[in-house]
Amino acid sequence: MVERRLGDAVQSVLGARPRAASPLGGGGIAKVYRLEMPDGARLAAKLGEGLDIEGSMLRYLAEHSALPVPRVVHAAPGMLITEYLENDGAIDAAAETHAAELLAALHSLDVPALDAPALGAPKFGFDGDTLIGGLRQPNPWTGSWRAFFRDQRLLYMAREAVAAGKLPAGVMRRIEHLASRLERWIEEPEAPSLLHGDMWAGNVLVSRGRITGFVDPAIYYGDPEIELAFSTLFGTFGDPFFARYGELRPLKPGFFEERRGLYNLYPLLVHVRLFGGGYVSRVESALNKFGV
Repeated sequence: MVERRLGDAVQSVLGARPRAASPLGGGGIAKVYRLEMPDGARLAAKLGEGLDIEGSMLRYLAEHSALPVPRVVHAAPGMLITEYLENDGAIDAAAETHAAELLAALHSLDVPALDAPALGAPKFGFDGDTLIGGLRQPNPWTGSWRAFFRDQRLLYMAREAVAAGKLPAGVMRRIEHLASRLERWIEEPEAPSLLHGDMWAGNVLVSRGRITGFVDPAIYYGDPEIELAFSTLFGTFGDPFFARYGELRPLKPGFFEERRGLYNLYPLLVHVRLFGGGYVSRVESALNKFGV
C-alpha cells in the first residue's frame, strides 16, 4: 500500500507510481521508505528538508571517492530518491574491518584541485555549507584545522544550542574557555582529508558482514580523527575497526586518551541543539575531563 501523497510525489518526478512502499528506520528527523517500482526496481525515498543538499553530498562522494554510497535518482529540497541498499543492521567484526578499509581509503585521498583555494594548502572546509542532522554546518575554507574546529564546529554549534535554549550559559562559558586552549591537545594535520562527517551506526548500511553503503553524510575536509572519534561515541565501531584502520593509517598517540573526547564534543553539541536533555550532562562530563 502506498500513501497517496507519497505515491503522487514519486510519480511526479519519476513518471511511475510505486507498487508498494514500506517505512524504513534510521531516518531521524525525516521519513524514509522503501519503494517497489513497477519495473521491479527498489528505491529509497526520503521526505524532509534540505534533501537537495544531502543529494549533492552523496553525489560528491560518488564522484570524488570510492566510498560506497547510494546512487542518487532525484534530489530536491523536500524529497530525495536513491537506489535501495540492503541493510541487516549487523555491524559485526567483519563489517567493522571492511568499514576500516573503506574509511582509511577515503581519508587517504588527495584533496582535488577544485577544493584547494589560491590561499594555499592545506585547507579545511568545503565549497559551501553542508548539513548534519538537518542543521546547518558552516564550512568556510580555513588554513588552520585548530581554528576551523574551534570556530566552525565547537563554538558555532554551542552558540546555536544556547540560542535554541538548549545549552545553559554557564556551560557555554566553559566551552569558550576550552576553545581558547585547544593548542594543548590539537596539532595541525599534515593534510586535510575528505570526511563522511556523520559516522554513527544509523548511517552505516551492512549486509552479511560487508558494508553496502554509507548514507546521510555531512561532508567537508578536515582531520580524520574527528570522524574516528564520532564512530566511537555511540558504539558504532570498536576494536576490530581500529585494529585494521591502524594498520592502514596509524593513529597518533593521545587519540583515545584525549582527542577522542575533545572531538566528540561536536556531535554531542549537535545532539544538545536537537534534543537537549541528557546530552547536556554528557557535555559537562566531557568538559570535566579537560579541567574546565
